[in-house]
Amino acid sequence: MGRTLDEKKTIVAELKQTLSESQLAVVIDYQGLSVAEITDLRNRLRPTGTICKVTKNTFMRLAVEEDENWRPMTEFLSGTSAFLLVKDDVGSAIRAYQEFKKTAKKTEFRGGVMQGQALNEEQVKAIADLPSKEELIAQVAGAINSIATKLAVGINEVPASLGRSINEVPASLGRCIQGVAAKEEGNS
Repeated sequence: MGRTLDEKKTIVAELKQTLSESQLAVVIDYQGLSVAEITDLRNRLRPTGTICKVTKNTFMRLAVEEDENWRPMTEFLSGTSAFLLVKDDVGSAIRAYQEFKKTAKKTEFRGGVMQGQALNEEQVKAIADLPSKEELIAQVAGAINSIATKLAVGINEVPASLGRSINEVPASLGRCIQGVAAKEEGNS
């Protein structure tokens, strides 16, 4: 017996919810993968905030057809499809999939969708090569810290320079007085 209409609607609603929380969706052909291999893929993806969803193409088509951000995915819906729905760390998720793909040698990348754009494998790899959110935050923090350090050194240099100048005044004044006295002695 097949699923009831209510069960199908629930599946589509869950897919829509998961997609609404995702940044990137990758469609792969999982034909030939064992349950253990799919479990391995899921375990590799879990730390990256990615869900590996195996569902019927029809359910995914219903989930994305009304959403412009995900509609391009329909061109990848054929055959046995698994969907990698990336919520957090896009780079780590793609790298985890690539490592799995090298190990299993059974999956085929069909395409990806991000912000309403269909992506090929090279484009998805390029996105994976971008720095992670944490790396970008660290770079920005380092730049801000560098600016603050330079500013502090510059601000500290103003009173130090002023202090050296003030200390130089009596010495300069003393040399001037000695010069004037020497000149007066020479004139006398």
